[in-house]
Amino acid sequence: MPTRRVEAFSDGVIAILITVMVLELRTPDGATWLALSHSVPVLLSYVLSFVYLGIYWNNHHHMLMATERVSGLVLWANLHLLFWLSLIPFATGWLGENQFAATPAAVYGIVLLAAAAAYFALQQSIIRAQGDASPTLARAVGRDLKGKLSPVLYALGIGLAFVDRWLSVAMYVIVALMWLIPDRRVERALAADPGNAQGQE
Repeated sequence: MPTRRVEAFSDGVIAILITVMVLELRTPDGATWLALSHSVPVLLSYVLSFVYLGIYWNNHHHMLMATERVSGLVLWANLHLLFWLSLIPFATGWLGENQFAATPAAVYGIVLLAAAAAYFALQQSIIRAQGDASPTLARAVGRDLKGKLSPVLYALGIGLAFVDRWLSVAMYVIVALMWLIPDRRVERALAADPGNAQGQE
């Protein structure tokens, strides 16, 4: 099965999640800077989550570029990832509306950690589905240092939520900054082996 439908469905879901988040933003009660300042935590949590969804959309696209065929396992792994991403608007709203309190900050980190684990599972299922005949993605992933460090920082952020909420949020921001620049590994692997990863065409 080509990857075109999987990518289109995933793109649609992520677009809906961003739309849901922005629709949940309420206008300030008043027309002053003070009124706007009360909405700052909500706006900051929205910005962070928007960046995360953008990162997942970007890297998901690159991963499917290096995918020639999709198996049933890949389809379920993709749905598993989308499930955890679909909880981001809920976690975002709870985090922002409660001024980054400890429990919402921890839950936000749990959702991010679960999404990262689901992304890793999708990546591994795609590599397995391609087999030895199409090693482009496996070669691009390599040692995946950022992928291994991210869950550690998420777990640290979850624990720090009950010590200092700002340190907790800082861990999540650091991970986002690590991934903010689009991952070029897949692009380099495709450039080195242009005969692969044409499944979506």
